[in-house]
Amino acid sequence: MDKLIYVVFATLSCVLLASAIEIDTYDFLMPNVWPHRDELYLCTPIRISPHSNYYIVGFEPNATMHTAHHMLLYGCSEPGSNESVWSCGEMQSNEVDELYNTASPCRSGSQIVYAWARDAPSLHLPKDVGFLIGKDSPIKYLVLQVHYMHRFPEDKVDNSGVFLKYTKESMPRQAGVILLGTSGVIPPHHIENMETACTINENKVIHPFAYRTHTHALGVLVSGYVVRQDEGGDVWTLLGKKNPQLPQMFYPVVNIKPIERDDVLAARCIMNNTNDYAVRIGEHFSYRATNKDEMCNFYLMYWVENDTPLEQKYCFSAGPPYYYWNRARENLGNIPPSEV
Repeated sequence: MDKLIYVVFATLSCVLLASAIEIDTYDFLMPNVWPHRDELYLCTPIRISPHSNYYIVGFEPNATMHTAHHMLLYGCSEPGSNESVWSCGEMQSNEVDELYNTASPCRSGSQIVYAWARDAPSLHLPKDVGFLIGKDSPIKYLVLQVHYMHRFPEDKVDNSGVFLKYTKESMPRQAGVILLGTSGVIPPHHIENMETACTINENKVIHPFAYRTHTHALGVLVSGYVVRQDEGGDVWTLLGKKNPQLPQMFYPVVNIKPIERDDVLAARCIMNNTNDYAVRIGEHFSYRATNKDEMCNFYLMYWVENDTPLEQKYCFSAGPPYYYWNRARENLGNIPPSEV
């Protein structure tokens, strides 16, 4: 039996905004799961009705950092499993779990729609901006992934998740997210710059409006930039920087100038490893990462006018000791100095 929940976004808690756009709420929550071991990632899906378009315009988290280490909301063409809940802490389905079957969050068409950690507050998108899902979108399913750092007692279950604000009204501006991150190793008793950069190769104009940083305990500062060529060489424009130990919410970007083809997106995570041992970045940014590993992520949220978001959803580098900005194939110049 297909255990996927077939969701037709019906009217749930309807709110009429001053702009006369009807906003509904869908409670996308874990179905009372039992995190039976430490460092467990669980996923649950909803299938979007293929007959209509919907635009997600806001996210209200239903979680605390004492329960959930972090949450990711994936858009998928196909979910990683047909189960109502599965273990999604491995890229490959070779992990043995006595309670849940194992698969990746998405089988195909994976992209990040939303992310939350450290008691970050709600996120509401700008006017006329929404994430298109359903009929005319490659996002046919949404998959909620929750990382549980610690095992729950046998008599405790969890329904962490997110309240999705959505509308059936057509939005002229589609939202998208590109995730920048690295792999790599941080040596013991060492401050390390973990860096990544990618050129925008698509003939689109994207308008950045929010960013989010994410590391685990070693992160000191995460910064994101746009790099553009000028007669005087590369010009680095800051999109945003934040101490990742603060609430990991989406903050407004500090520069909203449109980003175009041939511009370079770049991110740096400054890590301070005071341990007596090396710390590695968990593979594939979440699939294998535990709290004892590290992560270096910079999320950029943007909108496009009467267009579709970038096909490129991810920008990852090998990280240290193999990759730094001064070794990038983009041949970057005028690299900003480390701030720590």
